[in-house]
Formats: sequence, C-alpha cells, structure tokens
Amino acid sequence: MRLIQVVSVTAAVALLTGCGGVKTTATGGDGEFPTGNIQMSVGASPGGSTDLITRAIAEGVGKELGVSVPVVNKPGANGALNAKELQSAKPDGYKIAVQNASLFTITPLAVSANEAVKLDDFDLIGGISQDDYVLLAPAASAVKSIADLKKSGKNIKYGTTGVGTGAQLASALAFKQAAIPATDVPFDGGAPALTALLGSQVDVATIQVGDSIAQIKAKKVVPLAVFSAERIKFLPEVPTAKEQGYDVVVSQYRFLTAPKGTPEPVKAKLLDAAKKTFATEAYKKFNDDHCLTPIEGSPDEVRKILDEYATKYKAQLDQYQISLGKK
Repeated sequence: MRLIQVVSVTAAVALLTGCGGVKTTATGGDGEFPTGNIQMSVGASPGGSTDLITRAIAEGVGKELGVSVPVVNKPGANGALNAKELQSAKPDGYKIAVQNASLFTITPLAVSANEAVKLDDFDLIGGISQDDYVLLAPAASAVKSIADLKKSGKNIKYGTTGVGTGAQLASALAFKQAAIPATDVPFDGGAPALTALLGSQVDVATIQVGDSIAQIKAKKVVPLAVFSAERIKFLPEVPTAKEQGYDVVVSQYRFLTAPKGTPEPVKAKLLDAAKKTFATEAYKKFNDDHCLTPIEGSPDEVRKILDEYATKYKAQLDQYQISLGKK
C-alpha cells in the first residue's frame, strides 16, 4: 500500500523581475507574476496518486518560479468538489489543480447532468501522466486470470476506487463481456479498496498499479489483468484484458488546469515551470517509482485525448447496456 509522501516546497516568496515578467493583478499583490504563493488543490485525500503527483509538481514549480506552492487536499465526489471550487476561483494563476480524466470522461456517465463537471469550464495548461489499472485477487485465491473468475460460477464482488471512476468502468466492462455475474463495491480511493481485498471483503479489486505495486511485489495480491492497450513495463508478465479476449482499455490520465479566463502569458509561465520540472531526473524517478507513464501533451493534445476517451467509453456503455450510477 502506498505510503503518504510529503514533498517539501520552497518556502521563500520572491518577486521575479526582468523582461520575462508577466504583469497581472495577483493574490500576492500587483506586479510581475508570480508575486505570491500559488496554491495547488487536490480533489483527493493525501497519499493517493493524484495527491503525490500534485506535490511533486508543486515542488518543482515552486523552485522554478521562486515562490511557495502549498498543496491543499479537498476530497469528495471523485474530484468534483475541488473542481467546482477551482471553477469559481479568480483566473489569475494563483490557484491551479491537477485533475483526472475520469472526472470529465466517466463520471458524467454515472451522475446527473447537473452534477457533471465540464472541461470547457477550465483552462488547460498541459498534460502530465497516465496511471494504469490492474485487476487483483488475494494471493490465497486460486484465481489467476479472468477465465478463472468465470469458471468459479459464482457472483463476484469486485472493489473499485469509486462510482464514476476508471476502476469501476474497466471492471464493469470486463465482467459484462466475460458474462460473469458481478456486484460493484465502490470505495473512496485505491487504498480502502486494497484493504478490503486483503481483508477478503471483496473477491477482487481494480485499482491503479501505483497504489498496489508494493502488495503485488510482496505477493500478497495476484494481478489478473491490466487494462492498458499493451503490457506495461511495471508489470511486464501480466497480460492485458485484451490479450485475454476482452476489449477493455481504460486508464487514468492527469493534466494541469486553471480557472477559465486565466491570461495566456500566465499559463505559459506555469507550463514552462511544469515542463522544466518534468525534465528533471528527480521527477523522472518519481514517475518510475509510482508506475506513471509520462504523457506531457499540449492543451490541444490533452483535449483530443479526453474527447476520444469520452466518446469511446459512452459507446461501450451503450453497447453493453451498463449503468455506472444513478442518472
């Protein structure tokens, strides 16, 4: 189980000067951006993938821009609570957030239209990385594949990271295509889902690879399938669901956002700081340590990825007549 890691951020607040400065009225005062702290909020609890990614980026961006970048956790509704707060924030670059693709591509398929968060309500700064999902069984179980689950002939209780998440979607698609009777047991994140699996409260669980790699290596859980397009370098011996005959490719993609209307020069400066962070050996090691695949695309590339995800996921839910939640 992944331990909470606290990443230090630069404490000093400095005023950037020179011809590269960006003029804006900011939280820290009038002057060249940034003149004060840049807050990064997380729509999840401490210790999970999104939280750790945010803290790693905050560390780098703070160093690059010479300001403090505190991280504030605001969990709830698969990130929707944090997103709606960011949506109403002043668009000056002093409040930004790492957000998950599932909030915009899967959650709208599980909640009412009024509850759904829309991508157009934010400015995209750039892409970050992809986190893959893995289907797990307890080590004591005789189950080693999706086919073994089908042979069991029983209703499978499967844990997920929550309603409207990639874990729920991937599991539902796999069990539907395999004609395995199954019941979804949603948890609030990967850690409690993994705990439930280890405690035999569920038969299997789908969570992110980074959240489970320690338990996999310790042989406390057995990976049955990864829901990526191809095998992943972090679990090269584990077959994909596609290899096992099921068209299920679902991953978690994350990207950096700001309130709608944030000035282009401010976004450019934030993106430049993020890119310089991504290029460091420390951040590259962070990605490997947490089983993350970098996909550091432009705002247009991020939007294209999300549009493709949303279209594909809706089509598959319609095709297999799957409901993820109350409409």
